Amino acid sequence: MSTNTPPADPGTVAAPADAAAPVRQDFIRQIVRDDLASGKHTAVKTRFPPEPNGYLHIGHAKAICLDFGIANEFGGVCNLRLDDTNPAKEDPEYVRAIQDDVRWLGFEWNELRHASDYFEVFYLAAEKLIAQGDAFVCDLSAEQVREYRGSLTEPGRESPFRNRGVEENLDLFRRMRAGEFADGSRTLRARIDMASGNINLRDPAIYRIKKVAHQNTGDAWPIYPMYDYAHSLSDAIEGITHSLCTLEFEDHRPLYDWCVDKVDLAHSPELLKPLTDNGLPFEARKPRQIEFSRANLNYTVMSKRKLMALVQAGLVDGWDDPRMPTLQGIRRRGYTPASLRLFAERLGVSKQNSLIDFSVLEGCLREDLDAAAPRRMAVVEPLKLVLANLSDDHAETLTFANHPKDEGFGNREVPFSRELWIERDDFAEVPPKGFKRLVPGGEVRLRGAGIVRCDEVVKDDAGNVVELRGTLDPESRPGMEGANRKIKGTIHWVDARHAVPAEIRLYDRLFSVPDPDDDSDGKTYQDHLNPDSRRTAAGFVEPSAAQAAPEQSFQFERLGYFVADRRDHAAGKPVFNRSVTLRDTWAGKI
Repeated sequence: MSTNTPPADPGTVAAPADAAAPVRQDFIRQIVRDDLASGKHTAVKTRFPPEPNGYLHIGHAKAICLDFGIANEFGGVCNLRLDDTNPAKEDPEYVRAIQDDVRWLGFEWNELRHASDYFEVFYLAAEKLIAQGDAFVCDLSAEQVREYRGSLTEPGRESPFRNRGVEENLDLFRRMRAGEFADGSRTLRARIDMASGNINLRDPAIYRIKKVAHQNTGDAWPIYPMYDYAHSLSDAIEGITHSLCTLEFEDHRPLYDWCVDKVDLAHSPELLKPLTDNGLPFEARKPRQIEFSRANLNYTVMSKRKLMALVQAGLVDGWDDPRMPTLQGIRRRGYTPASLRLFAERLGVSKQNSLIDFSVLEGCLREDLDAAAPRRMAVVEPLKLVLANLSDDHAETLTFANHPKDEGFGNREVPFSRELWIERDDFAEVPPKGFKRLVPGGEVRLRGAGIVRCDEVVKDDAGNVVELRGTLDPESRPGMEGANRKIKGTIHWVDARHAVPAEIRLYDRLFSVPDPDDDSDGKTYQDHLNPDSRRTAAGFVEPSAAQAAPEQSFQFERLGYFVADRRDHAAGKPVFNRSVTLRDTWAGKI
């Protein structure tokens, strides 16, 4: 696996003069173009088929953008299909979240389907395979099946039940369907080739006994189809033209094609009768599976099992913790649909797995929010600054642009009075070399208000700085002659009289090392959790920021991009999450 930071997608070429958008070029799009040009297909149909056994994550965002994007670009449609063939691990909560995530990313499916919609078709197709001599009921245990399977260097051995007759196999399979046998006691296996170099073709199971209630079908089925079998036939039933999968399914493609060819739904209308009877549309045809590289990010883990362990151990605050790579989590962090679509575009489409630096994802968010997020002022670690030459009742409003690069955002009024909050880091009693902010006796420009000199430093009994007293130069106020006087530093502020207290959550990367899964040092991924991945501060925001709606993003000037928390934020009690810093703070750390 190579490590790289990809530039803007090299597959993007200039659009024709009359086109509204660039024409993207990659091997999948070229296959689609060739299929349409040759007449093999007159329309494109894709699908996004997640299993509802967990929350979607950043890797799924790439697949969603590709599945729906290909369909949109070529005037086709994309189905959302829930691969619900393993009810023991599936939950309606995940179903709802998946639908929410897809819509949040900006896509709408043609039809919502479930693999369970086709259970009767799968069953009839299995009986057809048995009748053709292409499937048999096997009594070997799971452990014995693994023993018989062989290895990459040695062929497998045939099951002693492989040569059962058609009638016996049909009888046993129907009794499996009737619930006569115990879980795991029998499987229905495809009869393919135990000597195949591709282990997936060594008589794989296509049905197992599992007496578990299903969220859609209840207790109707004591047997459930295996993924490879159900997935391929689902694609065929729906008339999917291009079945896009990640590279780990490349070795499964011969089995995919075997199932589609042997069942031959396009020429087997009797198998599709259950759909006709239930009014479910279908377009049975032979789909083509195409594999592409998945999105692998450093500084994170995306295994559902490992993410589940983090949640269950209380190491994160649930699946939507803003540090989690789930779409629910990064949405709460403040990532935008546009930033994720840009990320998917930057990754491009290839056959080569690569490890993408987390900074690429962060850069996409910065790029989007730089253009889309209005500006506000906030103070995370407040230190009071008293302008001693202003009267106690001094009050005025200053006008600020909501966005320095886009007049269309308009302006806002910001209160200004004698007492201000400034960032504690913007003052140094003993300044380090190159410090350009406020120091005793020094001057700094208050953003949009004028130039202030620090005259006095007030400390508590422990010697901690608790307040600064200064003088605001009246000739440096906006519009005055001295407003353009050269001063090295400019700092932001909020008016202490009108500032709104806010909980400000400073999030960072969940892991402190690029490869949390590397256990060569005897540590687990949980040992690499970043202790600084979340810090909570009691800060202040200007009044207009406090009125933000949940999920509204801002650039807090000089601090970074922040979002009003979608769950905890309220106008009277603002809660902001840091989405990303203004600049990459991780470059060169490792």
